[in-house]
Amino acid sequence: MTLSNRLKKIFKVSAGEFRTVLHMQAYIFLVIATLLIIKPVVNSLFLTGPGPEQLPFAYLLVAVTAILSSVIYAALSERLPILNLIKSTLLISVFCILALGLLLYLEFAKGWVLFLFYAGVAIYAVLASSQFWVLANLIFNVRQAKRLFGFIGAGAIVGGIFGGYLTTILAPVIGNRNLMLLAALLLLLCFPVLGKIKTSFPEKFQFSKQKGRPVKTKESAFKLILGSKHLLYLAGIIGLGVLTARLVDYQFSYAASQNIQDSDELASFFGFWLSSFNVISLLIQLFITQRIVGVWGVGFSLLLLPILLFVGGVLFLVFPELWVVILMRATDGSLKQSINRSATELIALPLPYALKKKTKSFIDVVVDSVATGIGGTLLIFLVQGLELQGRYVIVLILVLTLVWSYFIIKVRKEYFLTFRKNLVQLHNSDKKNKKMVTKESFLNGMQRVFLEGEEREILFMLEKAKEINDKRLSDDILNLLKHPSHKVKAATLRALHQFDSGTIPIEVRNMLNTENEEVVLAVLEYLLFHAELNGDIIFETYLDHSNPSIAKAALVCLAKASSDHPELAGRFELHRRIHEKAQYLKINEATKTQEHADFLQLVGWSKYETFYDAIFEGLKSESPVTVEAAYSAAVFTSDFRFLEMLFSVLPDKKLKPFATRSLLGYGTRIIPIISSKLNSKEVPLDTKRTLPGLLGAFGSQQAVHALFEGFIEAEDLTVRLNCINQLTKLKETAPHLHFDEKKVARLILEECKLYDLTLMAMHTQIIVHYLRRKKMRPSIQAGEMEARESLMLLLERRLEGGLERIFKLLELRYNPRDVRSVYQGILSEEQERRTNAIEFLDLLLNVDLKSTLIPIVEATILDTSSEEVIAHIANNSYTEFDCFKNILEGKDLRLKLAVLYLMLQQQDAKYRPLLEPLLNHQEPKLKHFAHLAYMKAPLLESH
Repeated sequence: MTLSNRLKKIFKVSAGEFRTVLHMQAYIFLVIATLLIIKPVVNSLFLTGPGPEQLPFAYLLVAVTAILSSVIYAALSERLPILNLIKSTLLISVFCILALGLLLYLEFAKGWVLFLFYAGVAIYAVLASSQFWVLANLIFNVRQAKRLFGFIGAGAIVGGIFGGYLTTILAPVIGNRNLMLLAALLLLLCFPVLGKIKTSFPEKFQFSKQKGRPVKTKESAFKLILGSKHLLYLAGIIGLGVLTARLVDYQFSYAASQNIQDSDELASFFGFWLSSFNVISLLIQLFITQRIVGVWGVGFSLLLLPILLFVGGVLFLVFPELWVVILMRATDGSLKQSINRSATELIALPLPYALKKKTKSFIDVVVDSVATGIGGTLLIFLVQGLELQGRYVIVLILVLTLVWSYFIIKVRKEYFLTFRKNLVQLHNSDKKNKKMVTKESFLNGMQRVFLEGEEREILFMLEKAKEINDKRLSDDILNLLKHPSHKVKAATLRALHQFDSGTIPIEVRNMLNTENEEVVLAVLEYLLFHAELNGDIIFETYLDHSNPSIAKAALVCLAKASSDHPELAGRFELHRRIHEKAQYLKINEATKTQEHADFLQLVGWSKYETFYDAIFEGLKSESPVTVEAAYSAAVFTSDFRFLEMLFSVLPDKKLKPFATRSLLGYGTRIIPIISSKLNSKEVPLDTKRTLPGLLGAFGSQQAVHALFEGFIEAEDLTVRLNCINQLTKLKETAPHLHFDEKKVARLILEECKLYDLTLMAMHTQIIVHYLRRKKMRPSIQAGEMEARESLMLLLERRLEGGLERIFKLLELRYNPRDVRSVYQGILSEEQERRTNAIEFLDLLLNVDLKSTLIPIVEATILDTSSEEVIAHIANNSYTEFDCFKNILEGKDLRLKLAVLYLMLQQQDAKYRPLLEPLLNHQEPKLKHFAHLAYMKAPLLESH
C-alpha cells in the first residue's frame, strides 16, 4: 500500500479529495509558519522594549485597530470575491513584514512602532486564519468537514511547529531583522497554492459569486450578528475563548519575562514553547480531533477546553506555582488550534455562505480583538490599578470558563435548530400555514356544520360531539331533530343521550310515526333511556304495537336490554318471539334478505346460543346486507366461537371492513388472541399481515406490547414493517402510551446489523457479478446470470425496506417529524439536502446509535459507481459463501428461495453443507429447492 493510500485510509480522505486537502494544508501551513516567525519576534521586541507592563495597553490598541480594519474589510467583502479578499490580505501582510524588517535594519523599531506592529500581528493572525476557514466552508460540505477539518487543520499546526522551531534556531544566528525576509518569502508562496485550489474547484468559486449576490444588504455585519442567535452565541464563545486565552497568556508571558532578560533568548524561549505546544496540538489534531468531534459532536468538543482550563485554575489555587501556569498555557495552546478550532468552524457550517462571508471574519477579527482589548482593560484594572496578580487573575479565568461553557450549550442548541430549519426549507414537504385550532374555534366550526353542513359532515360531527361532551352544543344538536335526513335524526337521538337534561321533548314521541325503521328504533332507545325504573311501560306499550316498524324496534330494544337485565327477557318472552321470527323466515325464504338481517341482529343482542347457527350461515352469505348483519351479530354475542371465521376473512378486501369492525367490537380482551396468531407459524401469511393494523386500532398499552412482540418474532418483512408503522402511528396519536426506549434502541441496532449484512451481501454480489461477466467466465450460463441479477434486485429492495424500518423505529425514540424530515432528505436526489439530513441525524442520535447508523446511511447515499464504494467493495472480505450462509440462516423466505435458485444454477459442491439443514425444512418451497440444489451440486465433484 502506497503512502498516499495509507494516509487516505487513516484520515478517511477519499481519492477525489486528497489533492485538494493537500493544497489546503499547504496554504494554511504557509500562513501559520509565517505567523510563528513574526509573532515571537514582535513579542520579544515588545517585552524587552515597552515591557510586559504595557501589554494591557497593547491589547486595547488591538481592539481599536480591529474595529477600524473591520469597517474597511466589510466594505471590501461586499465587492470582492473571497479569493480576491485573501490575495489582498496577503499582499498587505507581505508589505508590512518587509517594512518591519527595514525598520529593524534602521533600528527604528522602538516605542509606538512596536505597539503598531503588535496590533498588526494580532490582526493578521485572526484575519488570515478566518479567511482560510471561510474558504474551507465554501469548498467542503458539513459531512466532509467533520472528516477533513481535523486533517486539514494539521497543516496549520505543522506550520506553527515549523515556524516556531525555525525561529528558535535562526533567531540567535541571523537575528530578528533577517527573519522578516524569510517570513515574507513564505507568504508569497501562498499565491500559487491558491491558484491550484481555484483550478480544482472553479464551479465552487463561481457559485460563491452567485450566492453572494442576494446577500448584499444595507445591514452591517454587527446588526446581522445581533439578529441571529446562532451568530451571537458563536461570537460569544469566540470572544470568551480569546479573553480567557489572553489572561492565561499574560500569566505565561509575565512569568517568562521575569526569568529571561535578553530579547534574542526570550524570542528563542517563546519559539520553543509555542512550537512544543504545537507538537502536542498536532498529535491531537491528527489522531484525536476527528474521533472526538465526529463521535461526540461539536457541543462536547467545544466544552473540553473551558473544562480543562477550569480544572487547571482550581489546581493553581491549590498549587500556585509556575508549572501550573505552563500547563494551562499548554492546554490552551494545544486544544485551541486542534479540537476547539475544528469544532468552532463546524458551528458556522449550517449558516448560508453569504452570511458567513460577511460576518465570520468580523467575528474572528473584531470579536477576537475586542476581547483582547477587554482583557487588556481587566489586566490594567487588576494589575496596575489594584496591583493584584496570581490568584486574582486565575479566579477571573474560572468565572470566564463558566460563562464560556454556558454560551457553548446555547450555541449547540442553535446549531441543531439551524440544521432543522435548513432541512425543512430544502424539501418543502411540511404543511405550510398550519394553524393552531383552539377548542373555541373547533366548537364554532361544529356549530356551523350542524347548521349548514351536508349529511356526511353532520354525522361525523355528531360522533365528535359525543366524544367532547360539551353542553354548549345541546341546543344545536336538538335542532337537528328537524333535519330532513332520517340518518341525521337517528344519530341526533343517540347523541342526545349525553346532552339533554332528562325531559323528553314532545317532538321525540311524535317521531315514532316516522316511516323509517332506523329513526323509530332510535326513538324507542331514547325513550327507554329516559324511562329509568319504568322501562316495562315501554315494552308493554310498544312490543305488540299495531305499527310493525314500532313493534320490531321495540323487540330490538328488548333484546339489547336483556343483556343487562335477564329478567326482562323472561317477562316479555323474548326467546319465544325470536323463535317465531326464525320459523317465519323458514317459511318465507323469498323475503329473507332484510328480515334475515333484522333477525340476526336480534340473535346477537339476545345471546341465545340455540340460534347461533343462523349467524354462522349469515357470515357465509352472498348478500352484503346479511353478511354485515351477521358480523355485527357476532360482536353483539361477545362469543369467541366466531373469532376464527372473522380472522379468516381479514385478507378479503370486501369482507375486511366488516370483520375488522366486528373484531374491534370484542374489545381489548382479544388482544392476546391476536398476538398469538401474529406470532404463530400456523396462521396464513396474508392473514398475519392484516393483524398489526387491527392491534393498532385498539390504541392501548397492551396493543403496544403485542406490536413490539410481533415485530421481534415476525419472519416476514411486511409484517415487521406493518407492526412498526402501527407503533409510530400510536406514538403520535396516543401520547399517553409508553414506548420502552431501551427496547427501541436494541431493535434499531438489530435492524442496523441486518441492514449491514444485507449491504455486504449486495457488495459481494456486485463483485462476483463483475468478475464473472468481465474476467473469469465470459461464457457463463444465462440462467446463473439471471438468478444473480434477481438476487441483487431483491437485495436492493431489502435495503430500501430495511432503511425504512430503521427510521420508523427512530420515530419511536425521537421527534417523529424530525426523523421523517431526515428520511426524506436522505432519499432526495439533491446532494445538499442529503448532507444536511445526515448531519441533522448525527445531532439527533446518541453515541451508540450514531456510531452504528451514520456509516450505514452514508453508505446508502453513495453512488455504487463512486470511487469510495468501489474501494469499499474491493476491501470487502465477505465471501459469497458467507453471504449465502447468513441469508439461509436468516428469516427472509424470499431471499432464501432466491439464494437456493442461484445455487441450483451454479451447481457447486461447496454449498452442500449449507443445503443439508434445509433438506427437512417445514417450509415446502425451501425444502423442494434445497433438494434440487443438493442433487445438482455433486455433479461437479467428479470433474
